[in-house]
Amino acid sequence: MTVGQIAGLIAAVALCVLVAFMAVPLLKLGRVLEELRLAVRDLGHNSVPILQELKGTVEATNDEIAKLSLVTEDVAKVSGHATVVSENAATMSQLFSATLGGPLVKTAAFSYGVRSALKGRGRK
Repeated sequence: MTVGQIAGLIAAVALCVLVAFMAVPLLKLGRVLEELRLAVRDLGHNSVPILQELKGTVEATNDEIAKLSLVTEDVAKVSGHATVVSENAATMSQLFSATLGGPLVKTAAFSYGVRSALKGRGRK
């Protein structure tokens, strides 16, 4: 064997060792990719029921929000009616004060004066 043949043989053996060393990470990478494929598949299978349940939850929430909207409309109506009643009561109070307030005060003052006069007359 010549020196060139020995060098070629050493290069061939080195190349085989290099290929063997490179095969190990490639095999590990293949296993990682297989696990990733399985994880993605499981995620796809499990996400469909979750999304269906989420859809049901959103529909139920929308129904409750619609009911709440009706309640708030009713509360607004009741509040409006309460405002009208309050305004009517204030108007009635002002009307009573204007109509009977002055004469009632005068009558009370007159009756007080009469009582005072009668008491004073009884003492003399």
